[in-house]
Amino acid sequence: MTKRRLELAVARQRLLERSTDARERVALQSAALTPVLALGDRVNDAVFWVRAHPELVVSAVVVVAIVRPRTTWRWTLRAWGAWRFVRRWRSRLGPVLGSN
Repeated sequence: MTKRRLELAVARQRLLERSTDARERVALQSAALTPVLALGDRVNDAVFWVRAHPELVVSAVVVVAIVRPRTTWRWTLRAWGAWRFVRRWRSRLGPVLGSN
């Protein structure tokens, strides 16, 4: 083996060791994110379930609307107001943020 090839092999070995160390550090440091990521997975699963079973969600809303009509109207008006608020601010901030 020539001297140049030996130097390259040693440099390669050092780089492999550094990348292994870096991977281990990232794995240890990202362990704190595991609960947050697990929560995100649960929310994603719930959204997937709701999309797969919309009839159950609609049935629950209908039952609540029949049993508690005032509460239903109150939350409907709140949701409508929130929707209008978001639409108004998105249209105002859209040009500033560079989004549609």
